[in-house]
Parts: sequence; structure tokens; C-alpha cells
Amino acid sequence: MARPVWTQTIRFRLAAAYSLVLFGLAALVLVAVYTVVSQSVDAAPLNPITVQKVKEVDGRIVLRDGEQFQAADLASVQEAVNHKALELMRDASSAALGGLLVVSFGVGWWLAGRVLRPVQRVTATAREIGATDLSRRIALDGPRDELRDLADTVDDMLDRLDRAFAAQRQMIDDASHELRNPLAIIQINLDAVLARDDVDAAERRRASAVTARATQRMSSLIEDLLAAARRAAPAFTDTDVDLGQVADEAADAFTLLAEGDGLRLTRRFTSGLGLIGDPEALRRAVDNLLSNAVRVSPPGEEIVLATGRTGGWAWLAVRDHGPGIPPEHQERVFDRFWRGPDTADGRDRGTGLGLAIVRQVVESHGGSVAIHSAPGAGTTFVLWLPLRAAGAVERTPRPPASDPLATHPVPS
Repeated sequence: MARPVWTQTIRFRLAAAYSLVLFGLAALVLVAVYTVVSQSVDAAPLNPITVQKVKEVDGRIVLRDGEQFQAADLASVQEAVNHKALELMRDASSAALGGLLVVSFGVGWWLAGRVLRPVQRVTATAREIGATDLSRRIALDGPRDELRDLADTVDDMLDRLDRAFAAQRQMIDDASHELRNPLAIIQINLDAVLARDDVDAAERRRASAVTARATQRMSSLIEDLLAAARRAAPAFTDTDVDLGQVADEAADAFTLLAEGDGLRLTRRFTSGLGLIGDPEALRRAVDNLLSNAVRVSPPGEEIVLATGRTGGWAWLAVRDHGPGIPPEHQERVFDRFWRGPDTADGRDRGTGLGLAIVRQVVESHGGSVAIHSAPGAGTTFVLWLPLRAAGAVERTPRPPASDPLATHPVPS
């Protein structure tokens, strides 16, 4: 047989616990009092004797017929009174304990209801919160007790969830917007070529080139989205990483690309930069920085890729001689899908995810990204990462704010 629902609640268990504890304490007190009193006095049931009345007849003592009475000595009477008092105490205590059990359960039920009232408020608010509307908050008032701390913790969790859902929705909206444009370009060019019979070879080549660029843009965007999703996944296992090796592999991949655009890629690496991290994610971050540098640098200029250590931190810097970034835009370059204002020369501005992925990767490794730039003076991006073993140099709480390529210039 199933128990009633109300008997399965915390309120019932708390009320029962209050009642049983109070009942047990009261029972112990009464038993102790009864034991002390019973040991302190002599008590026994009255055991009277029957006394026959007599009379004197002719100088002799004779019994009176039918005339007798019960008699006891004074000590026996006192013991009998004590015995009766102990019996009365026992009966009254039992009745009081029974009433106390009922009354204490009622009081415990009321007190438990008052104590759990904030929990009921938390539960009611949680029921009203949906995945699409996380704006509700418990906002529990009252004393700063454990329940208030619980409610504030839940509110903080809802704040984080709200920001995470908002960022997720914004990313989906931005990704949909970014994919819609190249898809429309592909659709328009395909329709224009396939729907007409008089299209010559030159127009077909032009449509093919436009479609190829749009496809490449979509491919780059999808790769960036996948890279961001992989690094956010909880299944990553960090290992020992040599930052110099990561930088060298990235430089090998971009040397020919830079030379094809008339650029020089200069390397300056420091050995022994051991980290704990994900080598593939770090390689992706360096690739994004070099890709960005190649894209913005004019022909004939130099791109510098360097590594080093300062204050217990390892750093990797990429310097270009591009147009530079105005101070008001330097923080926004790390926002997802932010690509900056249009340039006069119509230069490709990328997908707007590369630098966002760079910051995500570096911060997930316990580091930070710094930018040093000015309009017309080029840009230096610096990745600061904690060394696996700082050696004799104690790591500073924060990475240095200076540009390591300015304090350690690359020889020409």
C-alpha cells in the first residue's frame, strides 16, 4: 500500500523529527525524576491487619461479634501514601507524554512550514523558469542564512545560464546571417548560368569564380565554428606542449603562402617553453594569427613570428605591417563575427571568428591575449601562456602589459 504523499515530504519528516526528539527528551527527564523520587522514599502498597473489637465481661476479655476493623502502623500508612503518589505521577506523566507527542508534532509541522517557506519559493520560481526565458530571479530576502545563500547561488547560476544562452542564440543568429549571404550568392550565380542558354564561357568562368569564393568563405566559417565547438567540448585532454614547436609548425605551413603574396615571414623562437595544453588548439590559434597577418599585410612587408618567456610566462607574438587597428576597435576585434569597418581597398575582412577563437583557446589555457596597434603602424598580437615550470623565476599574477617585440626587438 502506497504511503500518502504528504507523509513523503521533508516537512513531515522534519515535524516527526522535532516531535520524536522532544518526546524522547521529555521522557528521559520524567523517567529520571521518577527514578530519583522512587529511590528517595519508601513506598509499598498498604497491607493492613484485621483487628477484632473486644469487650470485658465479668472480668474477662471477649470478642465482639461482627465488630472488627482494619489497622496499620504509621510507617505502613506513610509507605502506602508514597506508593499512591508514585502511581499518580507515573499515570500523569504517561498522559502528559502522549499529549506532548501530539502537540509537538503540530508545532513541528508549523515550524517546518515556516522554515521551508523559502524553499517553496525557490521551487515555485524554478517551475516558472524555462530554457527560453531565464530572466526570472528568486531574489530571496530575509536574514543571511543558508537558505538565502542557496537562493543567491541559484540566482548566480541563472545569470550564468542566461548569459550562456544569450551568447549561444547570438552566435547562431550571427552564423545564420554569415552563411545566408554566400548561399544567396551561390544560388543567384547558379540560377543566372543555368537558366540562360546564351551564357558564354567568360560568364561561366566568372560565375564559377564567384561561387568558388563564396564556397571558400562558407568553408572557412564552418571550420572556425567547428574549432570553437571542439575547444568548448569537455572531452579535451591537455598534454605537454612545446610552444616553440607549435610556432615552428605553423610557420612552416604559412611560409609559402606568405612568399606567394610577396611577404617575408621571420622566425625567432626560444627553446624550452613547456606548457600544459592542447597542441591542436594552440596550433589553430597561431594559424589564425598568421592568416590574419598575411591577409592584412601589403606586399613586400615582413611578418614576425616570435616566442619567449618573461616573468614566468611564455609568450608568442605575431607582428604585421598592416593598416593597424584604432584604439576604439581593439577590444571588439575579439568579438565573434565582428569584422571591423569596410576598407577602402576592398580587402577581405575574414569571417570574424578567427580572433575570437584565439582568445577562447588562450583563456582556456589560463592565459590572455594582448594587442598592440595603432593606425598606420601595424599590429602585434601577443599570446601570454603560463609556463609548465617557471624555474627560478616566480610567475607574476598577471602577464606583463608591454609588447615583448618592442622590449626584445627582432634583429634585421
